[in-house]
This record gives sequence, C-alpha cells and structure tokens, in this order.
Amino acid sequence: MIMILIGPPGAGKGTQAKRIDEAFGVVQLSTGALLRASIASKTELGLKAKTLVEAGNLMPDDVVIALVSDRIDQPDCANGFILDGFPRTIAQAEALDVLLREKGLSLDHVIEIKIDADLQVKRLTGRFECGECGEGYHDSYKLPRIEGVCDRCGSSDFIRRADDKEDRVRTRLDIYQQETRPILPYYRARGILKSIDGSKDLDDVTRQLKEVLSPAQ
Repeated sequence: MIMILIGPPGAGKGTQAKRIDEAFGVVQLSTGALLRASIASKTELGLKAKTLVEAGNLMPDDVVIALVSDRIDQPDCANGFILDGFPRTIAQAEALDVLLREKGLSLDHVIEIKIDADLQVKRLTGRFECGECGEGYHDSYKLPRIEGVCDRCGSSDFIRRADDKEDRVRTRLDIYQQETRPILPYYRARGILKSIDGSKDLDDVTRQLKEVLSPAQ
C-alpha cells in the first residue's frame, strides 16, 4: 500500500501516519526526517542538502525527489509507505508520479485531513516538547503528568518551536492554501482522493482512516 497524507500544519498527519504504520505495517516517510537523516549520515546527497540549508535556501524538487527515491528502495518499504509532508506542489506531485512509474509502483490512496483554521492555530501554538528526548506535549491536550518533568526521560528542559507562534502559524497556513491545496484536484481527477474530518479526537480520525484503507489490507 502506497499512500499520501495531505493536510495543513496542525492536522495531525504525523501522528496519524505513525498509527497507520503500526496498523498496516507500512513505513511513515517524512521528508523532513529524511532530510535530517541524510545530512547526519554525510552522504553525497546529504552534503548537498546541508549546503542548501546552511545558505537558507529551500530544498529544490530534484533533491527532495532523490531523497524519497533512495528511501523507498530500502527493504522496509517493500510492503508500502506513507508519504507525510510530500508532495507539496503540483510539480512535486508530477515528479512523484514519474518516480513511482520508473520503479513499477503506483499510488493507492491520497487522503486529505481537513480541519478548521482556528483549531489548527490552537493545536500548533500549544505544542512543546522535551529538549532531551523529543517527547511531545500540548498546553490543552497533553501536559506532563508531573508539572515541569518529562514523562519519558525525567528532563525539565522543554522547548517550543519558533514557527509555532501564532503569526508564523497563520503564515504557514496561508502558504498551504496557496501552494499545497491546489494539488487536491490533481488527485481527485484520478479517483484516489478521499477526505476525512481531522477536527475529531485522535482515535476517531484513526477510525476514519482505517475505514478508507481497510479494503487494502
């Protein structure tokens, strides 16, 4: 099973991708994580990406596609994978189609997680994480069991992402509306796009996803 999760920042794509990974045995592929891993491993592609990042440049499509191509060739992707955060533009969607065809693969599902803008802002601005182990928390939905102490590692070092401030969040949402939502008709025309309600609680969103994906089990 090969699928794409599409949704604005705060829609819960990463969380749901992990749950689908566990339920269906397909690998979650986050382009951000692929980029960080490539840079850390100091591969030729990683060194190129590092140079671009340090210069403050966005990753060109050919670099992102190369990262995805290398990753889906790994044995753990043999049963399928979930693309989380990619493609973001029609050009990337078209490049992904070419890549998959070259590998004898094709998309099974493209699922849009829809969510109200104000709820997105609430979800994103309330996020914080442990600076030691990366465990995620939220002001409204998930506080540490002991105030100021990470549940997982016991650290008292918590951080918030600079781009989770409200003004930056709304800018990111605007970019999503302008650049990423236009790819939805591209997949709708192929009959593989489904939309689910991302405003529900985590378990309900997972249930909706499983209902869409269950024929592919």
